[in-house]
Parts: sequence; structure tokens; C-alpha cells
Amino acid sequence: MPKITLFEVKKNERKYLEKRLSGNQLRFYQQTIDKIDTNEFADTEVLSVFIYSKVTKEVMEKLPNLKAILTRSTGFDHIDINTAKEKGIKVYNVPSYGENTVAEHTFALILSLSRHIHKSYVRTLKNDFSIEGLIGFDLRGKTIGIVGGGKIGMHVAKIAKGFGMNVLVYDAYRNKFLEEVIGFKYVSLSELLKQSDIVSLHVPYNQSTHHMINRDTLGLMKKGAILINTARGGVVDTDALLEALESKKLGGAGLDVIEGEELIREEHQLLHDTANPEKLRAIYRDHKIFQLENVVFTPHNAFNSKEALLRILDTTVENLHHYLDGKDYNRVV
Repeated sequence: MPKITLFEVKKNERKYLEKRLSGNQLRFYQQTIDKIDTNEFADTEVLSVFIYSKVTKEVMEKLPNLKAILTRSTGFDHIDINTAKEKGIKVYNVPSYGENTVAEHTFALILSLSRHIHKSYVRTLKNDFSIEGLIGFDLRGKTIGIVGGGKIGMHVAKIAKGFGMNVLVYDAYRNKFLEEVIGFKYVSLSELLKQSDIVSLHVPYNQSTHHMINRDTLGLMKKGAILINTARGGVVDTDALLEALESKKLGGAGLDVIEGEELIREEHQLLHDTANPEKLRAIYRDHKIFQLENVVFTPHNAFNSKEALLRILDTTVENLHHYLDGKDYNRVV
């Protein structure tokens, strides 16, 4: 049986995985991979991580027996894919655990902004029950632009149609059948940005999507439009977003991810790191965005439903079986 090391595993997840993976040699850590001495798991054959564990070339160099990496996420930009290819290490992901989950969270962010739910809640905490300045807007008849027409994007499109919205989709690959059945329209990115009242991002993060939303593309958007990002933080140039929000070019932003979110998790340490002012600047910049009234932020939580988490664990177990059986299903390398 292979020796399997799993990082970022919560107590309740460990109990479930121990049951599903009984018979294997298991080693669990609640921490990210960088917090543990590599010598402790140098004999591992299979590595399972979540998005905050960076599986770098240096990590792989120290694991001579490593044959497979099972990431418990759809994205795999936290893994050095090129090194994995060079070393013949198989990488598996969880491609479809949360399409409806993330889509529902997308609309939670949209509704929070369109009906000022976050502002209303804060007011009531202060015993202020006035509705002045809380006039919202209907979603019916508005146009939503979905950047990325994959599984999550298509769920967003179906929900949007239920609200009576007009739906535009930008994607490198077009599925005419889905376009007709769901009732949306494929357009170019520039046309989508110009026509949409709400723009929602659902693309993976890679070299081609880095800062896809920047000063130029934000300049194409309608004045007062809303930007929603439940994809990855690096898709949006945060400095440009802050400028667009402060200048009122954008009416609001719903963010589940943001550039530098891994730094924010370590803020208590970085605030004392005077040797790296760039990290401090990034944290200040991002916190300034959080303080804006027209921003709703959730801490990378769009995937976090009990049903989705169970699907992640089940698919990870299946991926281990795929590796053991020599199958390529859900394999990205």
C-alpha cells in the first residue's frame, strides 16, 4: 500500500478519510506543507494538498518516492506542473465538486450588493433601522456577463435566467447547444464588458488570465457596473480595481478572492516584517478595499458548503484509486 501524506486536513475530514482510505499508510497534518519539515514525510508516495500548500520544485526534489499529487481543489496553480511533468509525477484535481456551490455563492454576493444587505446588517447592529440610502435595484432585465463558460459559469447562467436576466458569455470555446438550451449569447470579452451591468469571473488562473481585469478592461465597463470574482485573485489587478471603485467607475465589487490573500492569512507575522515593505503595502492596499462600503468580501469561502466538501473528499478518494489503477481520469499531468 502507498504511503500517503495529507496536508490542510481538518479533524472532521480526517475521520472521514481514515474510514474511506483504511488499509493505506496515512499521515495527516492540519498545517500547510511549508510548516512541516520535509524529512518527516520524505518517504511519501502520494501527496494530498489544498490550495494553500505550495508544491514547488524544491518540495518535489526532497520527495524522491513521490509518484502522485492529489489536490483537493479544481485549480492547481499552487503546484509546479512543469516540474511534475519532468519527474513523471501524476497530478489529479477535483474538476467539478462545486459548480452549483460557487454559482450560488456568486449570487449571494450579487444580491448583497444589489439590495445593500451588508450595509443593512451593519446598520441594525448599531440600532439604526432607517432605510435611507439603501435603495437597491432589481436583477430582472439586467445583463450579466459571465467570463468563463465552464461548469460553474453555466450554473451561473441558469440561475441568472431564473432571475429574468439577460446573459452574455465569453469563453475561448463555444458550445452552441448550451447557448440555445440555456438561452444566453456568446460575445467577445470587450462586448461583454461594455454591455453588462454585472460581470462575474469564472476562469482559471494562469499566464493568459493574469490581470485579465485591469485598467484597460475596467475602462470598458459601464459606469456603475458591479464586478464579482469567485475565481482567483490574480485574475484582477487589485490596484486598478481599487481605483475604479474609489472613482465610482464601478458601482461595487463582490470578492471571494483577492491578490495576496495568502499574505492576509499571515498578517500578524508580516506586520512585523520591516524587511519586506512590499508585502505590507499589499496588505494595506487590500484592507483599504475591504473598508469600502460598496465592497462585499468573503474569505475564499464560495466552495465551502457541506455537500461540496464531501464531494471534494469523495473525489480525492476516487483519484487515489485512479492512480493505483493507472487511470487518467481527473488527471491534469
